[in-house]
Amino acid sequence: MQNRTRVAVNGYGVIGKRVADAVALQEDMALTGVADIVSDYRVRMAVERGYPVYASSPDRRPEMEAAGIPVAGVLDDLLRESDIVVDCAPKKVAATNKASYEAAGVKAIFQGGEKHELTGYSFVAQVNYAGAVGRDFARVVSCNTTAVSRVMHALHRHGWVKRARVVLLRRGTDPWESHQTGMINTVIPETRVPSHQGPDAQTVIPDLDITTLAGAGPYNLSHIHFAMVETTRPVALAELRDALWDEPRIAFVRSADGVVALNSVIELMRDLGRPRGDMWEVAVWEDALAADDREVYLTYQVHNEAIVIPETIDCIRALTSLERDGAVSMARTDAALGIVKSFLPATTRPIAHMFGPEIGHPAVEAARAAGAEFMDVGFKGAEEPAEPVATAEQQHGGV
Repeated sequence: MQNRTRVAVNGYGVIGKRVADAVALQEDMALTGVADIVSDYRVRMAVERGYPVYASSPDRRPEMEAAGIPVAGVLDDLLRESDIVVDCAPKKVAATNKASYEAAGVKAIFQGGEKHELTGYSFVAQVNYAGAVGRDFARVVSCNTTAVSRVMHALHRHGWVKRARVVLLRRGTDPWESHQTGMINTVIPETRVPSHQGPDAQTVIPDLDITTLAGAGPYNLSHIHFAMVETTRPVALAELRDALWDEPRIAFVRSADGVVALNSVIELMRDLGRPRGDMWEVAVWEDALAADDREVYLTYQVHNEAIVIPETIDCIRALTSLERDGAVSMARTDAALGIVKSFLPATTRPIAHMFGPEIGHPAVEAARAAGAEFMDVGFKGAEEPAEPVATAEQQHGGV
């Protein structure tokens, strides 16, 4: 562990296990151990991976040991071996741990389930890395807020955002607990307007004018957002694409390639060999982008189980001053995890080739017809006179 920051993870659930794996991949970090209170298969996997396991609560240690888990000590022991702790305990529980971290003299990162006021600093790497350098505490915002911040920052840094409105349709439950808290044949609207993600994004981008509405649906494969952004000037579709391409941790997917739905994107991650099928990037549907004289429109997918993992790694570097340059930290994190700008770089062609003016060649026409057939999947409303026809801008590549 010499010359490496020693990192503890408290809470080995959906986020904690991913943080632990990501820390283990970093050349400038060392995982000192993980802490939890359960004795089921989740913690047993930590043992299988060779991670030292600690009891978050001393009174749970005997139960864990009786279940055959080799417990290296309790949380206080783990903190004495660490420079920083990433708290991945359930929301509200994590907040009660702060006093223990302060007493142990270790820095701490909390997750988006906690309130901004707990740490006074909400973190998204590409937006406000510099302000976190050297702090004792920070909060990595939630999956949805991370995605909103990334996408809105792509526009906001150009001065384009006059007013943003985002509709978030959240997954009903995480896959691992679908048997307990799943829903079926319904969508539950959130009655609070704005939903908390809008004000939360403003803790990261304070001058962002944004309102969000949210609901939850009967599925467990990530979230989907629909954003309508009133712009300060007309923004051409090509400009919008370029801005999103230039923004870190945003990647395009296309319905015309058969990536037509949330499950298609997750299947793509599995085929790419991603651990657990994780997607750390925000997936924006390139062929659903649109623009007019007043607004731009975006549809994108947020993998709630994975998106905050690279942010957490960068936050470790910022708080411990391992790296003062956010761009350098992000590059190191992205390289270690395998974060990309294009999921299918060997075969992806500019979108102009999908709907461009070149016509006549049978093979080209067949490829376009196949792409249009995939895009037709999104037009399920038989009672509506809608057709899967690209706009004039899309047909000419936004030029």
